[in-house]
Amino acid sequence: MNRYDVIVIGGGPGGYVAAIKAAQLGGKVAVVEKEKLGGVCLNWGCIPTKTLLKTAKLYEDILRGEEFGIIGIDKEDVKVDWNLLSKRKDKVVKKLVSGIYMLFKKNKIDFFEGMGRVIDKNKIEVNGEVITGKNLIIATGAKDNLPPIQGLEETFKSGKIINSKGALQLEQVPKDLVIVGGGVIAIEFATLFNSLGSNVTLIQRSSHILSSIEKEMAITLEKHLIRKGINIVTETKLKSITEDGVSIDYKGEEKLFKGNKYLISLGLKPELKGIENLSLELDSKGFVKTNERMETNIKGVYAIGDLNGKFALAHVASAEGMVAAENIMGSDSTMNYNIVPSCVYTFPELASVGLTEEEAKEKGHDITVSKFPLAANGKALAEGETLGFAKIISDNKYGEVIGVHIMASNATDMISEAIVAMQLESTVYDVAKAIHPHPTLSEVVMEAALGAIDKPIHI
Repeated sequence: MNRYDVIVIGGGPGGYVAAIKAAQLGGKVAVVEKEKLGGVCLNWGCIPTKTLLKTAKLYEDILRGEEFGIIGIDKEDVKVDWNLLSKRKDKVVKKLVSGIYMLFKKNKIDFFEGMGRVIDKNKIEVNGEVITGKNLIIATGAKDNLPPIQGLEETFKSGKIINSKGALQLEQVPKDLVIVGGGVIAIEFATLFNSLGSNVTLIQRSSHILSSIEKEMAITLEKHLIRKGINIVTETKLKSITEDGVSIDYKGEEKLFKGNKYLISLGLKPELKGIENLSLELDSKGFVKTNERMETNIKGVYAIGDLNGKFALAHVASAEGMVAAENIMGSDSTMNYNIVPSCVYTFPELASVGLTEEEAKEKGHDITVSKFPLAANGKALAEGETLGFAKIISDNKYGEVIGVHIMASNATDMISEAIVAMQLESTVYDVAKAIHPHPTLSEVVMEAALGAIDKPIHI
């Protein structure tokens, strides 16, 4: 019988990172995973979708070639080969997944491929074998939430309804695609398939898309997507989904939307299969309760990633995995959920960290809000990517930066400057004083900081 310091159930971005960290700290570690290492993010989410979105953006840029002085492009002849694109996506994923297996070998982590079943907190059965461990990290993730909507289950079984995983397995780009949901996953797929030529209709329950994202960015993006031809229907109530179409209540009137495929993105629920024998305390939504050290109500049992319901983000899962591993191996480590970045990989991208203006006011902060538009930035004009802005929320007591929101072509990279600044409790004076390279889009962050303390230079 094998005995480990740490057993990790789940090999996604939380589980595999936790395993590597624990091994680096001297622990004997085992990982149990029923599918491929890398989890949903690497195999069916973050990486494959961004690979597809890269091609979609490149395709859009080629069609805009004349704006940049490139002539001779026959727009009628330029096409995206979905099969070739899918092969490239698979190649990227395969390379990264194989890299994790190499890291396991390098760090002497034992990998058990199969469905794990918890006997008790120290014993896990997998493929008929029982492995034992002093500590358990559960990283089983979450699965699609399929609410009790008329016709949903039957239509899903027929193949007419797809989820994000199904969208990545399509044999061709659908001519007419109806997307139910207005969150990050839904919006990224709407962007992708709209760029590749689908007629996209997006049905959203609330008053605008991306309700969890900074409001001005979300509304600005919504208007942009509508201009690009996406039919966005907001303030709806879903009535049924059948092979005949998606039926909704829209302002008291019943409407039916038909498509070749119906992509459903209606949130997540925790994956608790295999861990039923643990008497884990759950929250009101069914997610596993954890504290800032990632501990559950059971001593020696930790829960990380989508399973605990805090943030369904790969980078949060990885950070939680490191915190759990550090605590198991003797350090005193905690999660800081106040500085968690969120990203949307649309065209342009959206990225945020910290508080929005509304949240800051609700928490009683006396704030200054400063915004600088990309339209006044030289690099943005040179690249033809002028839609967007950088917005800084600062507390007036010391000028501390408490929120940054960026809408730009590479916002998901730019936001890291704000994350580091907030981690170091920097002020807008610090950010404004830091010399930013010219010409770069990053200058809009400096200009927004200058606006918070006096006036920006270039508007």
